[in-house]
Amino acid sequence: MEANVVVIGGTGFIGSHIVAKLSAEGADVLVPTRREEHGRHLLALPRVDVVEADVQDDAALRGLLQGRGRTAVINLVGVLHSHPGQPYGPEFARAHVELPRRIVAACAAGGVARYLHMSALGAAADGPSMYLRSKADGELAARSNPAVSPTIFRPSVVFGPDDHFINLFAALQRRLPVLPLACADARFQPVFVEDVAQAFVDALSLPQTRGQVVELAGPKIYTLEEIVRLAGSATGHPRPIVALPPALARIQAFLLEHMPGTPLMSRDNLDSMRRDNVLAPNTQALVAEDLGIPPTALEAVAPHYTGRLRNDEFRSRAGR
Repeated sequence: MEANVVVIGGTGFIGSHIVAKLSAEGADVLVPTRREEHGRHLLALPRVDVVEADVQDDAALRGLLQGRGRTAVINLVGVLHSHPGQPYGPEFARAHVELPRRIVAACAAGGVARYLHMSALGAAADGPSMYLRSKADGELAARSNPAVSPTIFRPSVVFGPDDHFINLFAALQRRLPVLPLACADARFQPVFVEDVAQAFVDALSLPQTRGQVVELAGPKIYTLEEIVRLAGSATGHPRPIVALPPALARIQAFLLEHMPGTPLMSRDNLDSMRRDNVLAPNTQALVAEDLGIPPTALEAVAPHYTGRLRNDEFRSRAGR
């Protein structure tokens, strides 16, 4: 692959898989990060550079993109929580809307024509949560300059080693004798991180993805309760699950979002789950199969899932 790609958010869970695939296909990859130690696990990969840079600084952002033969930028930056605001909180606005708008402007100034943008399945201007509304405005920001050709990705919940979803419920079941669960009947269509990474990498060389939306989901729909039970069984700590009624779920989320540290759950998370996180039967977007990627089922991976495997060991056991 003849590509020179800047991956913003490349040190995280999904980003690390994308960077590894780009490296394996011979691309030159630059990963900016606020702290170089966050990207230490990427330094052994061929043709990958990790640099300290504040992508929220316009001058630093332009410097990353100009004059080095960059061919594309991938933006994976996202946050799950924000203080309330209208129509969404400042953290969502900064990460999901302002940053992509500034990245696209920097791409146009630096002559970088391709921009791959991470959104979310269910993103909509009239979405039930601040998160989903901010993701919708982020998609508009991704299309804000005609000199830059975006591809927008909308994944369902992403699973794999070091994910922050299934691992959370596995950890809770290791610690708690009973698991009280909000929105137990919420529906998801989990997508394997390797499939998401492959979709991003393939899109760089597929002209039909330019200007398009790609929705990513696995082959099967699960309720949240089914996912939690699968996580408990796969990690050897199945627990009884108590589905909370809406009023108690909201009280639980309120208490959790006011605890010190990163919230395990917020009221905005509950609002997001009011809308099924699954592919619409009549979706007009591209899907993984359109890119030649057969989606991997959660059940195919779960027997090998411990939440503590290295990425390479996880892929090997999952037959990837």
